[in-house]
Amino acid sequence: MDIGWDDLRLFLDVARLGGLSAATGTTRLSAATLGRRVTALEKQIGEPLFVRQQTGYRLTPVGEELLRRAEDVEAAMQSLTRWREGNLPDRIVRVSAGPWTSAFVSAHIGEIWTVDDGIRVELVTTTERVDIGRRAADIGIRSERPTEQWLAGRQSGKVAHAIYSGRHLINGIAAGLFVGVTGEGANVASARWLQAHHGDRIAVRGNNTHAVRELVAAGAGLSVFPCFVGDSDPRLVRVAQPIPELKTDQWIVTHHEERHSPPVRKVADRIAALVRAHQPLFRGATPIR
Repeated sequence: MDIGWDDLRLFLDVARLGGLSAATGTTRLSAATLGRRVTALEKQIGEPLFVRQQTGYRLTPVGEELLRRAEDVEAAMQSLTRWREGNLPDRIVRVSAGPWTSAFVSAHIGEIWTVDDGIRVELVTTTERVDIGRRAADIGIRSERPTEQWLAGRQSGKVAHAIYSGRHLINGIAAGLFVGVTGEGANVASARWLQAHHGDRIAVRGNNTHAVRELVAAGAGLSVFPCFVGDSDPRLVRVAQPIPELKTDQWIVTHHEERHSPPVRKVADRIAALVRAHQPLFRGATPIR
């Protein structure tokens, strides 16, 4: 019996996400196609892998056993991929985070990584949630507790957001206008809050968060930033107290099987320590200037 890796990968997505509909987002296949592939795999195994229910797919005992074995294959494939990416013996640790958190980590890279660690670090910067379960990243810095059973998380602190302006009341700032975000960044909670509360006064938009900061610093209008961003930029000034609805937790998330891996644990511990050391900045405790 020759079971292909592609079939196992689809099985892992359906098993971890609990059904066909949820797995369409990660596999980019239709539910009908996924259903046919799962059925074909069951025929190949000779046993049902799932109990089909209205609320989703539940693994059978055979499915549970295949899940354990498929995760072993997945780990081996990840190791092979990392080996193929370079001949250096260093372990690559991928850290996923949003644009602002990635910028903060980058600015403090010396507190997270040194040449003597024997590892390499890659930052995966995106506003979308990276699939740690499929090892697209080893560590995720997120605003919510992980709910997937194969992920482990620890809360590292709180993050506050507030409205900021540039230091000179010119252009849009003088008129009380706002700077918004288009594209991928428009889906984050702060952008949605700004649209909901001040959408009729957005005069200028940028297609990424860093462009928005430059526009605000230049006087194009007001906007919402995490306090650890706005309070650490001398070109910006906080004009109001942090917004209660936008206060979030911050979580360091890893795969439950990888969290004890020395390279992953080392980087995750250092990120957690870095965030804890700067908690007053993240919580917005810096006085309004």
